[in-house]
Parts: sequence; structure tokens; C-alpha cells
Amino acid sequence: MKDVFVQGPIDPEKIAGSIAAHQKKKDIGAHHLFLGQVRADEMQGSRVRAIEYSAQKEIANRVIHEIREEAFARFELSCLHIYHSLGKVEAGAICFFVFVSSAHRLQSREALAFLVDAVKARAPIFGKEIMEDGSHQWKRNR
Repeated sequence: MKDVFVQGPIDPEKIAGSIAAHQKKKDIGAHHLFLGQVRADEMQGSRVRAIEYSAQKEIANRVIHEIREEAFARFELSCLHIYHSLGKVEAGAICFFVFVSSAHRLQSREALAFLVDAVKARAPIFGKEIMEDGSHQWKRNR
């Protein structure tokens, strides 16, 4: 079972490297990516400066592994990668990366939507929004 967690923001070089590595695979015709980025939302007169992510790592990795297996069973996929940040991620940085590949675009597009929604709904990952004024609140997925 793979550890999907990355300490801090997800480096754009990691994303570019994942894309580049798939050029050698000749059975892939489509890639779909989701990049979750920390927004500087304004709430109660202050903006989000960062989100500090925490998780029940062992459980979250198991849940995400189950979601991956479900995606491979439901869709005709060639590759599937999921990464999520832990720790502090500043506004504007990437915190969630899902990369799906398949022979045809419909399968990868539908799988991507399923994966992002399932991880957000089922994995015990928590985000504490840290505001510019020093206050904080727990993030609620919408």
C-alpha cells in the first residue's frame, strides 16, 4: 500500500516529472489531472494565508488504496497516482494531485471525477485554515 502523503506543498517539478514519465507508455491515449490549490478565501474580514493539513495517515492511506482499487475495477485505466499534502501549505500552492491515464479520454475523465470526489468524501484528511489575522478555522469540503 502506497503512502500518498507529501510533506508541505506538492512541488510542480513532481507533477511535471509524473507527466514526463508517462511518455514512454505507448498504450496511453489520455491523461487527466486534478490540481487542488489553496485559495486565499476571505472570511469574516480576513483572508486564508495557509492551510495546515493533518490526517489519520494509516486509515487515510488504506481508504485511498480502496478508492484506487475501486477506480481500477470501474474504469479501464492504465495508471493512477494520488498525492496529498500534510503540514502547512501557503495560499497559491498545490495541495492535492490526482493523475489518471487510460487508452481513451472518457475513461480517464470519469475516473478523475470519481477519485477526487471519493477522496474528499471518505479519506480522514483535515485542513485547518490559518487566517492572515492569526485566527484559524477547520476547513469544510463543499
